Amino acid sequence: MNKLYRTLLTLAAGALLALPAQAQQFINVLTGGTSGIYYPLGVSLTQIYGKAIPEAKATVQATKASAENLNLLQAGRGEIALTLGDALSMAWKGDAEAGFKSPLDKLRGVSATYNNYIQIVASADSGIKTMADLKGKRISVGAPKSGTELNARAILKAAGLSYADFAKVEYLPFGESVELIKNRQLDVTLQSAGLGVASIRDLATSVKITVVAIPAEVVAKVGDAAYQSAIIPANTYQGQTADVPTAAIPNFLVSHAGVPAELVCKMTKSMYDNLDMMVAAHAAAKAIKRENAEKGMPLPLHPGAEKYYKSGSC
Repeated sequence: MNKLYRTLLTLAAGALLALPAQAQQFINVLTGGTSGIYYPLGVSLTQIYGKAIPEAKATVQATKASAENLNLLQAGRGEIALTLGDALSMAWKGDAEAGFKSPLDKLRGVSATYNNYIQIVASADSGIKTMADLKGKRISVGAPKSGTELNARAILKAAGLSYADFAKVEYLPFGESVELIKNRQLDVTLQSAGLGVASIRDLATSVKITVVAIPAEVVAKVGDAAYQSAIIPANTYQGQTADVPTAAIPNFLVSHAGVPAELVCKMTKSMYDNLDMMVAAHAAAKAIKRENAEKGMPLPLHPGAEKYYKSGSC
């Protein structure tokens, strides 16, 4: 009897092992530096997914933002990411100078989100008032080959400047750039982010700042449709009492072809069903609207996102 019992147990265990395992679904949300806007929005997405897609484990990853995010997606090391539109366009085409040695053909679009504003902010003590005054100063242009740094190259070139024109160029995330300005080790930072980004708000409460105008004619000289003239409204930051002209660039949520369509559909639907949670994380999310989801998308939509936009359900 004992022998029979043991045999049955062995057979039962073997049958259980033979059953197909239920694959755990993972959603790694690729963002940017913790002092930017991508990160809090990414955190809110993980919270949304955690409630709406309980069968998936959602995590957020701080990164160097756009270019790194897109390369990670291509390698299958993330399921969804935030990116700037110009970086996305360069990645899809394969722009080696921007950090994309070949076209990132696995990328698939999920949704347009909000616009980034290129914000050139100097300490008042630096004496910088216009873009012409930047020459010979100490600047931080964002992490190397990040979306911000790609924006910096484009805008400075359009203004007739190159990195060689500066006394010092640092390639640092937003928070570190601000700390160096506070410590008088830098004069100016260029940050591509939503309006009211925490790093610049922090700087403006610590030292007197000047938000440097990017004239419309400079924006036009960039020669890229992703760059549009825009305004940083007065009082966006403490001490900024007037509207300041600048350039704006759209941001996108992107996935890759290897992520199941059903999962991407649920991710897209749950975001639009819970936009209030994203707005609570950062006011920039107020600009996310379903009717604009496909606007300016420089690559094909993910089939899962496409299903949601067509049917409104998954």
